[in-house]
Amino acid sequence: MAGGSAGAGGAGAGGRPAPRLDGLFLRRFLRLQAVLFPGWLSPGALMFLTLLCVALLEQLVIYQVGVIPSQYYEVLGNKDFSGFKTLTAVALTLIVVNSTLKSFDQFICNMMYVSWRKSLTEYLHSCYFQGQVYYSLHVMREDIDNPDQRISQDVERFCRQLSSMASKLIISPFTLAYYTYQCFHSTGWLGPVSIFGYFIIGTIVNKVLMSPIVSKLVQQEKLEGDFRFKHMQIRVNAEPAAFYRAGQVEHMRTDRRLQSLLRTQRELIGKELWLYIGINTFDYLGSILSYVIIAIPIFSGVYGDLSPTELSALVSKNAFVSIYLIGCFSQLIDLSSTLTDVAGYTHRIGELQETLLSLGRKKNGNYSETKASWDLDGSHSGEDPVPKETAFLLERVTLSVPSSGKLLIKDLSLRISQGNSVMIVGNTGTGKTSLLRVLGGLWESTRGSIKMLTCFGPRGVVFLPQRPFFTDGSLREQVIYPLKEIYPVSGSADDERIVRFLELAGLTDLLARAGGLDEQVDWNWYDILSPGEMQRLSFARLFYLQPKYAGPMAPEEAASQHAHQLLHKEAFMLGSVVSAAISEARKPLRLWKQCGKFSCYAAKEDKEQWEKRSCEIKQAAPISRWG
Repeated sequence: MAGGSAGAGGAGAGGRPAPRLDGLFLRRFLRLQAVLFPGWLSPGALMFLTLLCVALLEQLVIYQVGVIPSQYYEVLGNKDFSGFKTLTAVALTLIVVNSTLKSFDQFICNMMYVSWRKSLTEYLHSCYFQGQVYYSLHVMREDIDNPDQRISQDVERFCRQLSSMASKLIISPFTLAYYTYQCFHSTGWLGPVSIFGYFIIGTIVNKVLMSPIVSKLVQQEKLEGDFRFKHMQIRVNAEPAAFYRAGQVEHMRTDRRLQSLLRTQRELIGKELWLYIGINTFDYLGSILSYVIIAIPIFSGVYGDLSPTELSALVSKNAFVSIYLIGCFSQLIDLSSTLTDVAGYTHRIGELQETLLSLGRKKNGNYSETKASWDLDGSHSGEDPVPKETAFLLERVTLSVPSSGKLLIKDLSLRISQGNSVMIVGNTGTGKTSLLRVLGGLWESTRGSIKMLTCFGPRGVVFLPQRPFFTDGSLREQVIYPLKEIYPVSGSADDERIVRFLELAGLTDLLARAGGLDEQVDWNWYDILSPGEMQRLSFARLFYLQPKYAGPMAPEEAASQHAHQLLHKEAFMLGSVVSAAISEARKPLRLWKQCGKFSCYAAKEDKEQWEKRSCEIKQAAPISRWG
C-alpha cells in the first residue's frame, strides 16, 4: 500500500525471505538489465559500447603516464637534458589527453544514468498504468510498500549508483588481464598469485559483511517511504486535521515514524562500520603488498647485475604495474558499499516489477481487456444475443470484500438498460459502492456472471467516484478529463460547451479564478476548491462527456441536497439516461422534478439479499427509507 506500518519488522516480514546477495538478487538484476538494454541498437547499449571504447583508450594512456616516472629516473640519472625536455612534453600531452578521456568517461556515465532512468521508469509506468493495475496495487495488495517511492526515488538511486560503477566494471576484465601479464613478466608467478589470493580473501570477507547490510538497507528505504507518506498525509488533509486540532497527536505520530527510521539508520551505520573497516584495511594492505612482491626478486639476486640507476627505473616500473593491478582489485573491493546499495534497490524494484507483471497477467473473467480503456470511435461490438440497449447484465452474482472475505451481496440478478433509471439504496456497509466497483471492473465477483455490453467513455458508461479526482493542468483539462483531447468538436464551439456546462454546474466564477480555460495554473485544485465545488466540477465533467450511461455515486455531504438534485436532473436531460445513484437508507433523498419509473434496489441491514422494488417517482417526491 502507499504507506505501510512504520513499525514493520523488516524486509523479511510476512514470510518473505530477507533480501540478500543470492540467486534471487541475480535473477532480479538480470531482468532489470533486460529493460535497460532491450537491444544492441538501443541508446543504453550504444552508450555502453562507447563507454567501453573510451575506457579502453583511457587505460592505454594511463599506462603510458604510469611508466613516465621510471623514465624520469633514467634521464635524470644519466643527466640527459634533451631527453628530459622531450619526456616532459610527452608527459604533459598524455596528462591532457588522459584528463579529456576521463571527463568524457564521466559524461557518458551521466548520460547513461539519464537514459537508464528513462527506460526503467517508462517501463514501470507502462506496467503500472496498464488497465487497473495501479488500483489493485494500492488498494488490493498490502505486501508492496510505497510503490510511488520505488518508481521515483529507488529507480533514480539504482540508476545513479549503477552508472557510477559502470566504467570500473566494464574495464576491469581488460585491465586485470593486461596487468596480470605485466606483473608476471616483472615478478614471476609469485606476484600474480599473491595478488589474486589477496583479492579472493577480500571478496569473501566483504561478502560476509555485505549480506546483512542489504536487508537492512531495504528496511531503511521502506521506512523512508513511510515517513514521507506521513508528511504527505498531513499536507493533503491539513484542513480536516486542523478542525480536529490534531497538531499534537500528529506531531507525536510523525516523530514516532522518524524515530523508527533513525533507529534503523543507526543499525545500518553500525553494520556498515565493519564493511568500511574491511575495505580500508585491504586498501592499505595492498600498498604494502606491492613492495613485498617487488622486494622478493631484488633480495633473491635476480637484478644483481643492474646499476643503481637502472634498478631504480626498474623498481619504479614494476611498482607501478603491481600497484595498479592491486589498485584494480582494490577498486572492485571498494565498490562493496555501492554494490550493497544497488542490491537493495534491485530487490525493491525487482519485487515491484514481479508484482506489476503478475497483476497485469491476471485476467478478469468477466471483463475483457478492451474494457480497460475508453472507446472513443464507437467501435465496440459484442456477440452476445442480449439487446444492444443493455449495458450490464448480472446473473446470481455473489460479492465479498477481497481483503477480508466479508460477504456483501448474494445471488443478485440485475439488468441495466438504456431508458431505465436505477437507484441503489441501503445502509452503510451493505455493498452499494462495492457493486459499482464490480460494474466498473475494479473488483471481481466471488460467484455468478457479470456481462458488460457497453464500453467505457462518452459512447458508453462513465462513473463518478465519491471522491472527485483532479489532475494537474488547466481548467479545460479538468472538464474534459480523462480525455487527452477535446471531444467531439474543437475550437470556439467546444469552448462554448464547456462554459455552458460550468454555468449549469454553478461554477461560473471558477472560470475567472482560473484565468480562462487554457491558463496553466500552478496550484493544486484540491487546495482552491471547496468540497461542494469539487462535486460540481465532477458533474460539469459528466455534462461534457454526455455518456449513454452514468454512475454517479452519492457525494460525501459535499453538495447540498437541492444542488445534488438539480445536477442529477441536468445529467438526465443531457442524455445520461441511466443513473445509478447511491444514498443512505436512513437519510431522505429528493429526486429531481422528473416523473418516471425507477428500479430501486434496497440493501437490507445485516442481510446479503437485495430486494428489488419498482417505484414511480412523482414530482419532488422524497424517498425517505427502504426496508
